[in-house]
Amino acid sequence: MKPNKNVVSLAIILLLLIGCKTLPATPTGLVTEKAMVVSAREEASKIGVEILKKGGNAFDAMVATEMALVVAYPFAGNLGGGGFMVYRKSDGTTGALDYREKAPLSATKDMYLDSSGNVIPDMSTVGATAVGVPGTVAGMIAVHDKFGKLPLEEIFAPVIALAQNGIVVTQKQAEHFEAYRDEILEVNGGSTTFPIDAKPGDILKYPVLAKTLQRISEQGRDGFYKGETATSLAAFIQQNGGFVTVEDLAEYEAIWRTPIAFNYKDLRIISMSPPSSGGITLNQIFRMMEPYKVSKYGHNSEKEIQLFTEAARRAYADRNYYLGDPDFVDIPKETLLSDAYLKKRMESFSFKKATKSSDIQEGNVQMAESMETTHYSIVDHEGNAVSVTTTLNGAYGSKLYSDELGFFLNNEMDDFSAKAGVPNMFGLIGAEANSIAPEKRMLSSMTPTLVERDGKLWMVVGTPGGSTIITAVAQTILNAYEFNMSMQKAVDAPRFHHQWLPDVIMFEPQGFSNQLKDELRSKGYNINEERTPIIGKVNAIRILPDGHLEGGADRRGDDTAVGF
Repeated sequence: MKPNKNVVSLAIILLLLIGCKTLPATPTGLVTEKAMVVSAREEASKIGVEILKKGGNAFDAMVATEMALVVAYPFAGNLGGGGFMVYRKSDGTTGALDYREKAPLSATKDMYLDSSGNVIPDMSTVGATAVGVPGTVAGMIAVHDKFGKLPLEEIFAPVIALAQNGIVVTQKQAEHFEAYRDEILEVNGGSTTFPIDAKPGDILKYPVLAKTLQRISEQGRDGFYKGETATSLAAFIQQNGGFVTVEDLAEYEAIWRTPIAFNYKDLRIISMSPPSSGGITLNQIFRMMEPYKVSKYGHNSEKEIQLFTEAARRAYADRNYYLGDPDFVDIPKETLLSDAYLKKRMESFSFKKATKSSDIQEGNVQMAESMETTHYSIVDHEGNAVSVTTTLNGAYGSKLYSDELGFFLNNEMDDFSAKAGVPNMFGLIGAEANSIAPEKRMLSSMTPTLVERDGKLWMVVGTPGGSTIITAVAQTILNAYEFNMSMQKAVDAPRFHHQWLPDVIMFEPQGFSNQLKDELRSKGYNINEERTPIIGKVNAIRILPDGHLEGGADRRGDDTAVGF
């Protein structure tokens, strides 16, 4: 029987269409079959995986990984700070936990201003006066109470052993110690038991921290917020001029929140809600870019950089003026995320020339670099996933170290607006929405994020980096989705940043040609040549079509993916 010409033609067309479909990127990072933890230190990732192998789930591994980072990565891992977690259970249900620090009960709107109404230098950034009420331990206990499978003591056991037996100092860690040595010594009166003079290869043991962790392991929340730890901590802060009291600690609670979820083409992106600015700002950036054929422009091309910069410029302007703690301020979320509003925001955009930030809002500030946060991503063998970003704010937080308890304290009070229109240490301008009030949580850029594709979990992603967090997360997702990169390549790719003010594009040192920068300058873009720091240390996981996991551990740090 002779084949029907129409049938043959249709078959050929179908084969061509199938052939044209972009195949998923070949993995270049670690690939595992069942579960994975990607964090800033190998020790923490290994302990998280150890808990998973013992039958724990992603939430148990979260507690273990976070506590292990306290020991292995004191630069940002913490008991004295706070953070955010976004989760997706294997059945597709999602949620978020806010364990962000809070202002003490004695806090006032003008507490960091002098008699003339000017911001007092260093008061909100260095030492005990900068410390907000820590939320990390409350967050870990809340997660364990709601979702944990293993006993708390079993989860803490390998972390306590790590503190007792010691960690090996890496080259990058030794460089951190050296960079902040003098400042830490100055804040702590010239001496500290923290091993600030450690060199690469040294083994550091933390016996005092091990005892603090043991109390939490045995007593749960009360092992930190009441009793011996709370009394010692409050007394230490107040002796050094700070504001946190025993009452502040006893009253602290982590809060379960609804994450920000939105669609970008055929992706479903789930990110942190206020007081994180991440989800709303990410939403605005992506949806302002959505009408454009991003992949056609080419990765880090002139047009892609222009489009991303202009969307980020507008989103950050909104972030700085409208966002704050939702328990204290009314955020016009529906307006900020509406199609009509976002369309109007981009009406002034043209590929022919830059939009000036001064045309969107007035202001002129200097930018400061921030890398002093840490992020980890976890997927377990059941398909549960958590994306967690935690911080002390600055490197080693306020630089204040408790010799009696074995950990650094945050300087998160600087994330409030000490005075409307005056930039914080990361160059971010704030407004009344983020002003200081008792028990209020300060605005954050932390952006722990999950991504679904075709209704299934596709990516777990997040990064440190202060004001650069949101743009680093967005670019990593775009790298994997629009430019079909593997997870590791998407994480490692060169990044750039714009945050409305100052009106400059910041590029990482490598990966952007002088010709590209000159072309952007010719269109009116300001290039920041003075500051070219690394932007973020992204830790991410991609779920492959066969269900295996690919880790993306950022080459910019000691970050490591571990799994089985």
